[in-house]
Amino acid sequence: MRKLAAVAAIVAVVSISACKKTGEGEYQVEKPVVGTQTDTINTPSIDVGTDSATVNVPKVEVKTDQATIKVPTVRVKSADDNKKR
Repeated sequence: MRKLAAVAAIVAVVSISACKKTGEGEYQVEKPVVGTQTDTINTPSIDVGTDSATVNVPKVEVKTDQATIKVPTVRVKSADDNKKR
């Protein structure tokens, strides 16, 4: 069991250190097989930008006529107000 763990640790260290950048978005990776095998991996590129769009917005007109409305009023009478009457 200890040998298997040691071999797994060595393989992990070798696989991490066997990677080098060869260009913009391009890495060269060595695979642990009998001997070594080298593959080139191309990483994806992402272009971010903005586009213009035309949006139709409805025209809203607001009239400012004055109107009179009735507002309810509430008067609270305290106990002192009732004694004065």
